[in-house]
Amino acid sequence: MNQNKTTLTKTWVVAALACVCCLLWGSAIPVIKTGYRLMQVDSADTASQIVFAGVRFALAGILVLIFASVQERKIMLPDRNILKYAVPVCLAQTVCQYFFFYIGVAHTSGVKGAIITGLGNFIAILLSCLVFRKERMTGRKMFGCILGFAGVVVINLMGNSMDAGFKLTGEGFVLIAQISYGMSTVLINIFSRKVSPVILSGTQFTMGGIILFLIGKGMGGHLGHVTAGGIGIIFYLAMVSAVAYTLWSVLLAWNDVSKVAIFGFVNPLFSVILSALMLGEVRQAFNMGSLIALFLVCVGIYVVNRKDRRSVH
Repeated sequence: MNQNKTTLTKTWVVAALACVCCLLWGSAIPVIKTGYRLMQVDSADTASQIVFAGVRFALAGILVLIFASVQERKIMLPDRNILKYAVPVCLAQTVCQYFFFYIGVAHTSGVKGAIITGLGNFIAILLSCLVFRKERMTGRKMFGCILGFAGVVVINLMGNSMDAGFKLTGEGFVLIAQISYGMSTVLINIFSRKVSPVILSGTQFTMGGIILFLIGKGMGGHLGHVTAGGIGIIFYLAMVSAVAYTLWSVLLAWNDVSKVAIFGFVNPLFSVILSALMLGEVRQAFNMGSLIALFLVCVGIYVVNRKDRRSVH
């Protein structure tokens, strides 16, 4: 246990695993759009998108629990103790975050949605330091967050225009989703020290996916055209969620929120670059904006991690 803790708190290990998570999440965006096309889910059909997300996350949770069972060589089903911690994480991370996110992005521009989404990592660090008092807020952490967020803004504004205006069901819902994400990040950091982060992740995904599916169906959503390709897409997306979120939860179990969350600013960069590459738009992926954004995010990560921080628990 101590050896695992020593390894998982090394900055280069945190950086490598966090970037793997962000790379997986970044690949999900163009794959989700492909899945919508294959299953004939309209971009404005929020209810069907929530059904799609529900199937994805429920499957992700089942895959995580199967992996844990194979690893432990026994069936790993959540007990009452796990459920006590999984329910609040499920409501914050899977249900609230994705319910408000899917509705919000349908009523705002992609640029504004992406920029507000970048606030989630900032919010997670602020909640950990100022609300839950799990670590100390420093000027260095604040400056690193500002640099990381600036990178997200730059890569989304280069070559794009952003209209003014704020709608509750648009920008407001995306912001609520990011507050939910920030809350879930801190809860995982706290609860993963009490129970297995792997079982916690699998349980909350399974419950959250089922709830999202039922909400989407209740709103009239459906998957119009189920094909082998579409099923393959859902399995890939489930694997992305299972691997990335479980890795992220393990990192949060052994590190301060700020040390892990700061790497979340890499996610929008991977999303933009991978989406452009998969669509054959190389010039959009590698331009001055993306280079400036990458520089700002990397400097922000360095600023937050340049010293050994003392956890306050």
